[in-house]
Amino acid sequence: MKALTRPTRLAPGARVAVVAPSGPVPEERLAAGLDILRGWDLDPVVAPHVLDRHPEFTYLAGTDVDRAADLQTAWCDPDVAAVLCARGGYGAQRMVDLLDWDAIRAAGPKVFLGFSDITALHEAFANRAGLVTLHGPMVAAVDFIKNTRAQERLRATLFEPETVRVIESGGGAAPLVPGRATGVVLGGCLSLLAADLGTPHARTSARGGLLCLEDVGEETYRLDRALTQLLRAGWLDGVTGILLGSWARCSPYEHVRTLLTDRLVGLGVPVVEEFGFGHGEGALTIPFGVRAELDADTGTLTLEESALA
Repeated sequence: MKALTRPTRLAPGARVAVVAPSGPVPEERLAAGLDILRGWDLDPVVAPHVLDRHPEFTYLAGTDVDRAADLQTAWCDPDVAAVLCARGGYGAQRMVDLLDWDAIRAAGPKVFLGFSDITALHEAFANRAGLVTLHGPMVAAVDFIKNTRAQERLRATLFEPETVRVIESGGGAAPLVPGRATGVVLGGCLSLLAADLGTPHARTSARGGLLCLEDVGEETYRLDRALTQLLRAGWLDGVTGILLGSWARCSPYEHVRTLLTDRLVGLGVPVVEEFGFGHGEGALTIPFGVRAELDADTGTLTLEESALA
Protein backbone atom coordinates (compact mmCIF):
# COMPACT_ATOMS: atom_id res chain seq x y z
CA MET A 1 0.00 0.00 0.00
CA LYS A 2 1.45 3.34 -1.09
CA ALA A 3 1.09 6.71 0.60
CA LEU A 4 -1.38 8.98 -1.19
CA THR A 5 -1.18 12.54 -2.52
CA ARG A 6 -1.42 15.19 0.20
CA PRO A 7 -3.58 18.28 -0.31
CA THR A 8 -2.24 21.72 0.57
CA ARG A 9 -2.81 23.06 4.08
CA LEU A 10 -5.31 25.86 4.58
CA ALA A 11 -4.33 29.50 4.90
CA PRO A 12 -6.27 32.36 6.54
CA GLY A 13 -9.04 33.53 4.25
CA ALA A 14 -9.38 30.19 2.47
CA ARG A 15 -12.81 29.36 1.10
CA VAL A 16 -14.20 26.06 2.38
CA ALA A 17 -17.38 24.39 1.18
CA VAL A 18 -19.76 22.61 3.56
CA VAL A 19 -21.70 19.67 2.09
CA ALA A 20 -24.16 17.06 3.42
CA PRO A 21 -23.56 13.72 1.68
CA SER A 22 -25.47 11.71 4.27
CA GLY A 23 -28.08 12.55 6.91
CA PRO A 24 -30.17 15.69 7.51
CA VAL A 25 -28.41 18.62 9.14
CA PRO A 26 -29.86 20.58 12.11
CA GLU A 27 -29.84 24.23 11.07
CA GLU A 28 -28.87 25.61 14.48
CA ARG A 29 -25.86 23.26 14.75
CA LEU A 30 -24.75 24.16 11.25
CA ALA A 31 -24.87 27.86 12.15
CA ALA A 32 -22.76 27.25 15.26
CA GLY A 33 -20.19 25.29 13.28
CA LEU A 34 -19.97 27.98 10.61
CA ASP A 35 -19.29 30.57 13.31
CA ILE A 36 -16.33 28.52 14.51
CA LEU A 37 -14.92 28.31 10.99
CA ARG A 38 -15.29 32.07 10.56
CA GLY A 39 -13.48 32.50 13.85
CA TRP A 40 -10.57 30.62 12.27
CA ASP A 41 -10.54 33.26 9.51
CA LEU A 42 -11.99 30.85 6.97
CA ASP A 43 -14.66 31.73 4.42
CA PRO A 44 -17.28 28.95 4.64
CA VAL A 45 -19.86 28.57 1.88
CA VAL A 46 -22.83 26.26 2.35
CA ALA A 47 -23.76 24.06 -0.60
CA PRO A 48 -27.30 24.65 -1.91
CA HIS A 49 -28.88 21.41 -0.62
CA VAL A 50 -27.24 21.07 2.81
CA LEU A 51 -30.46 21.81 4.69
CA ASP A 52 -32.71 19.78 2.39
CA ARG A 53 -34.78 16.81 3.53
CA HIS A 54 -35.50 13.87 1.27
CA PRO A 55 -39.23 13.85 0.39
CA GLU A 56 -39.66 10.18 1.32
CA PHE A 57 -36.65 9.02 3.33
CA THR A 58 -36.29 11.34 6.29
CA TYR A 59 -32.88 9.93 7.20
CA LEU A 60 -31.36 11.55 4.10
CA ALA A 61 -30.34 15.17 3.56
CA GLY A 62 -32.05 15.69 0.22
CA THR A 63 -32.05 13.47 -2.84
CA ASP A 64 -29.06 11.38 -3.89
CA VAL A 65 -28.65 13.46 -7.05
CA ASP A 66 -28.65 16.77 -5.16
CA ARG A 67 -26.25 15.57 -2.48
CA ALA A 68 -23.84 14.29 -5.11
CA ALA A 69 -24.15 17.50 -7.14
CA ASP A 70 -23.29 19.60 -4.09
CA LEU A 71 -20.09 17.66 -3.46
CA GLN A 72 -19.15 17.56 -7.13
CA THR A 73 -19.69 21.29 -7.62
CA ALA A 74 -17.78 22.19 -4.49
CA TRP A 75 -14.84 19.97 -5.38
CA CYS A 76 -14.59 21.29 -8.93
CA ASP A 77 -14.79 24.95 -7.87
CA PRO A 78 -11.22 26.30 -8.21
CA ASP A 79 -11.89 28.87 -5.46
CA VAL A 80 -12.67 26.15 -2.88
CA ALA A 81 -9.68 24.87 -0.89
CA ALA A 82 -11.50 22.29 1.25
CA VAL A 83 -14.73 20.32 1.29
CA LEU A 84 -16.03 19.71 4.80
CA CYS A 85 -18.92 17.40 5.63
CA ALA A 86 -21.64 18.75 7.88
CA ARG A 87 -22.49 15.41 9.52
CA GLY A 88 -22.69 11.66 9.00
CA GLY A 89 -25.75 9.51 9.56
CA TYR A 90 -26.51 7.47 6.46
CA GLY A 91 -26.55 8.09 2.73
CA ALA A 92 -23.01 8.43 1.38
CA GLN A 93 -23.19 4.98 -0.21
CA ARG A 94 -26.29 6.03 -2.14
CA MET A 95 -24.61 9.02 -3.79
CA VAL A 96 -20.96 7.99 -4.23
CA ASP A 97 -21.66 6.23 -7.54
CA LEU A 98 -23.13 9.46 -8.93
CA LEU A 99 -19.84 11.37 -8.61
CA ASP A 100 -17.69 12.01 -11.68
CA TRP A 101 -14.33 10.73 -10.49
CA ASP A 102 -12.55 11.80 -13.68
CA ALA A 103 -13.60 15.39 -12.97
CA ILE A 104 -12.64 15.06 -9.31
CA ARG A 105 -9.15 13.86 -10.23
CA ALA A 106 -8.81 16.64 -12.77
CA ALA A 107 -9.76 19.27 -10.18
CA GLY A 108 -6.70 18.31 -8.16
CA PRO A 109 -6.16 17.58 -4.46
CA LYS A 110 -8.17 19.41 -1.81
CA VAL A 111 -8.80 18.87 1.86
CA PHE A 112 -11.71 16.51 2.54
CA LEU A 113 -13.03 16.05 6.09
CA GLY A 114 -15.59 13.79 7.71
CA PHE A 115 -16.10 10.52 9.56
CA SER A 116 -18.72 7.89 10.42
CA ASP A 117 -20.91 7.35 7.32
CA ILE A 118 -18.35 9.42 5.38
CA THR A 119 -16.11 6.33 5.54
CA ALA A 120 -17.56 5.35 2.15
CA LEU A 121 -16.22 8.60 0.69
CA HIS A 122 -12.82 8.24 2.39
CA GLU A 123 -12.45 4.89 0.64
CA ALA A 124 -13.59 6.35 -2.68
CA PHE A 125 -11.22 9.31 -2.52
CA ALA A 126 -8.35 6.94 -1.70
CA ASN A 127 -9.19 4.32 -4.32
CA ARG A 128 -10.49 6.51 -7.15
CA ALA A 129 -8.53 9.75 -6.66
CA GLY A 130 -5.45 8.69 -4.67
CA LEU A 131 -5.89 11.45 -2.11
CA VAL A 132 -5.14 11.84 1.59
CA THR A 133 -8.31 12.67 3.54
CA LEU A 134 -9.01 13.68 7.14
CA HIS A 135 -11.06 11.55 9.55
CA GLY A 136 -12.21 14.17 12.03
CA PRO A 137 -14.98 16.28 13.58
CA MET A 138 -17.66 17.57 11.21
CA VAL A 139 -19.03 21.09 10.99
CA ALA A 140 -22.51 20.46 12.44
CA ALA A 141 -21.46 17.74 14.90
CA VAL A 142 -21.89 18.31 18.63
CA ASP A 143 -18.27 17.37 19.36
CA PHE A 144 -16.98 20.02 16.96
CA ILE A 145 -19.30 22.69 18.27
CA LYS A 146 -18.83 22.11 21.99
CA ASN A 147 -15.44 20.47 22.51
CA THR A 148 -12.43 22.76 22.49
CA ARG A 149 -9.96 19.87 22.30
CA ALA A 150 -11.58 18.49 19.15
CA GLN A 151 -11.56 21.97 17.61
CA GLU A 152 -7.92 22.62 18.46
CA ARG A 153 -6.70 19.31 17.07
CA LEU A 154 -8.57 19.83 13.81
CA ARG A 155 -7.43 23.43 13.50
CA ALA A 156 -3.79 22.46 14.00
CA THR A 157 -4.08 19.76 11.32
CA LEU A 158 -5.64 22.18 8.84
CA PHE A 159 -3.30 25.16 9.37
CA GLU A 160 -0.11 23.84 11.01
CA PRO A 161 0.03 20.12 10.18
CA GLU A 162 3.72 19.87 11.02
CA THR A 163 2.80 20.46 14.70
CA VAL A 164 0.76 17.22 14.83
CA ARG A 165 3.17 14.77 13.26
CA VAL A 166 2.91 12.77 16.49
CA ILE A 167 -0.71 11.97 17.32
CA GLU A 168 -1.13 11.03 20.97
CA SER A 169 -4.23 9.27 22.22
CA GLY A 170 -4.40 11.43 25.32
CA GLY A 171 -3.64 8.73 27.87
CA GLY A 172 -6.61 6.39 27.49
CA ALA A 173 -5.03 4.03 24.99
CA ALA A 174 -3.76 0.59 25.96
CA PRO A 175 -2.28 -2.27 23.92
CA LEU A 176 -4.41 -5.33 23.26
CA VAL A 177 -1.32 -6.60 21.46
CA PRO A 178 1.92 -4.70 22.21
CA GLY A 179 4.49 -3.70 19.65
CA ARG A 180 5.25 -1.31 16.81
CA ALA A 181 4.14 -1.35 13.20
CA THR A 182 4.42 0.85 10.13
CA GLY A 183 2.00 1.27 7.27
CA VAL A 184 -0.38 3.61 5.48
CA VAL A 185 -3.24 4.80 7.71
CA LEU A 186 -6.77 3.92 6.55
CA GLY A 187 -10.13 2.86 7.91
CA GLY A 188 -13.11 4.47 9.59
CA CYS A 189 -16.47 3.09 10.63
CA LEU A 190 -16.38 -0.71 10.86
CA SER A 191 -19.91 -1.31 9.57
CA LEU A 192 -19.29 0.94 6.55
CA LEU A 193 -16.04 -0.80 5.68
CA ALA A 194 -17.84 -4.15 5.75
CA ALA A 195 -20.72 -2.78 3.68
CA ASP A 196 -18.26 -1.37 1.13
CA LEU A 197 -16.73 -4.75 0.28
CA GLY A 198 -16.99 -5.59 -3.41
CA THR A 199 -17.94 -2.08 -4.54
CA PRO A 200 -16.01 -0.17 -7.24
CA HIS A 201 -14.81 2.39 -4.68
CA ALA A 202 -13.36 0.12 -2.02
CA ARG A 203 -9.86 -1.25 -1.70
CA THR A 204 -9.57 -4.96 -2.27
CA SER A 205 -7.43 -5.31 0.84
CA ALA A 206 -6.02 -3.47 3.84
CA ARG A 207 -2.64 -5.16 3.24
CA GLY A 208 0.22 -2.88 4.26
CA GLY A 209 -2.07 -0.58 6.23
CA LEU A 210 -2.50 0.66 9.77
CA LEU A 211 -6.24 0.15 10.14
CA CYS A 212 -8.40 2.50 12.23
CA LEU A 213 -11.73 1.03 13.38
CA GLU A 214 -14.63 2.52 15.33
CA ASP A 215 -18.43 2.41 15.27
CA VAL A 216 -21.54 3.77 16.93
CA GLY A 217 -24.86 2.35 18.11
CA GLU A 218 -24.14 -1.29 17.27
CA GLU A 219 -24.78 -4.37 19.40
CA THR A 220 -21.91 -6.79 19.88
CA TYR A 221 -23.25 -9.37 17.46
CA ARG A 222 -23.46 -6.77 14.70
CA LEU A 223 -19.86 -5.75 15.30
CA ASP A 224 -18.97 -9.45 15.29
CA ARG A 225 -20.72 -9.87 11.95
CA ALA A 226 -18.85 -6.95 10.36
CA LEU A 227 -15.44 -8.06 11.66
CA THR A 228 -16.06 -11.65 10.65
CA GLN A 229 -17.10 -10.52 7.16
CA LEU A 230 -13.83 -8.60 6.76
CA LEU A 231 -11.87 -11.60 8.02
CA ARG A 232 -13.67 -14.12 5.78
CA ALA A 233 -13.22 -11.88 2.75
CA GLY A 234 -9.47 -11.77 3.38
CA TRP A 235 -9.63 -7.98 3.61
CA LEU A 236 -7.58 -7.96 6.82
CA ASP A 237 -4.84 -10.23 5.46
CA GLY A 238 -1.52 -8.41 5.64
CA VAL A 239 -2.71 -5.49 7.78
CA THR A 240 0.29 -4.27 9.79
CA GLY A 241 -1.43 -2.83 12.87
CA ILE A 242 -4.84 -1.81 14.21
CA LEU A 243 -6.01 1.29 16.07
CA LEU A 244 -9.38 1.04 17.83
CA GLY A 245 -11.36 4.21 18.48
CA SER A 246 -14.71 4.85 20.15
CA TRP A 247 -17.66 2.44 20.40
CA ALA A 248 -20.23 4.99 21.51
CA ARG A 249 -23.74 3.72 22.23
CA CYS A 250 -22.67 0.16 21.40
CA SER A 251 -22.97 -2.72 23.87
CA PRO A 252 -21.12 -2.32 27.20
CA TYR A 253 -17.46 -1.88 26.41
CA GLU A 254 -16.33 -4.97 28.30
CA HIS A 255 -18.41 -7.01 25.83
CA VAL A 256 -17.06 -5.09 22.84
CA ARG A 257 -13.51 -5.46 24.14
CA THR A 258 -13.91 -9.23 24.47
CA LEU A 259 -15.12 -9.39 20.87
CA LEU A 260 -12.29 -7.22 19.55
CA THR A 261 -9.77 -9.40 21.34
CA ASP A 262 -11.36 -12.57 19.96
CA ARG A 263 -11.48 -11.37 16.37
CA LEU A 264 -8.29 -9.31 16.07
CA VAL A 265 -5.56 -10.68 18.33
CA GLY A 266 -5.14 -13.72 16.09
CA LEU A 267 -3.90 -11.49 13.28
CA GLY A 268 -0.59 -11.28 15.14
CA VAL A 269 -0.09 -7.53 14.70
CA PRO A 270 0.01 -4.67 17.24
CA VAL A 271 -3.47 -3.59 18.34
CA VAL A 272 -4.20 -0.54 20.50
CA GLU A 273 -7.60 0.22 22.05
CA GLU A 274 -9.30 3.48 23.03
CA PHE A 275 -7.10 5.60 20.79
CA GLY A 276 -9.49 8.56 20.91
CA PHE A 277 -10.89 8.99 17.39
CA GLY A 278 -14.46 8.54 16.18
CA HIS A 279 -17.71 9.29 17.98
CA GLY A 280 -16.16 9.92 21.39
CA GLU A 281 -15.76 13.27 23.10
CA GLY A 282 -12.80 15.40 22.00
CA ALA A 283 -12.09 13.18 19.01
CA LEU A 284 -8.72 13.22 17.30
CA THR A 285 -8.25 14.15 13.65
CA ILE A 286 -6.54 11.26 11.87
CA PRO A 287 -5.16 11.57 8.31
CA PHE A 288 -5.91 8.63 6.02
CA GLY A 289 -3.41 7.87 3.28
CA VAL A 290 -0.26 8.97 5.14
CA ARG A 291 2.48 6.48 6.09
CA ALA A 292 3.02 6.28 9.83
CA GLU A 293 4.37 4.22 12.72
CA LEU A 294 2.09 2.92 15.46
CA ASP A 295 3.51 2.33 18.93
CA ALA A 296 0.78 0.37 20.70
CA ASP A 297 2.63 0.48 24.03
CA THR A 298 2.80 4.27 24.23
CA GLY A 299 -0.43 4.93 22.34
CA THR A 300 1.16 7.12 19.68
CA LEU A 301 0.87 7.38 15.91
CA THR A 302 3.88 9.09 14.31
CA LEU A 303 3.39 10.34 10.76
CA GLU A 304 6.32 10.08 8.36
CA GLU A 305 5.24 13.42 6.90
CA SER A 306 2.57 15.92 7.86
CA ALA A 307 -1.03 15.25 6.88
CA LEU A 308 -1.15 18.24 4.54
CA ALA A 309 1.61 19.71 2.43
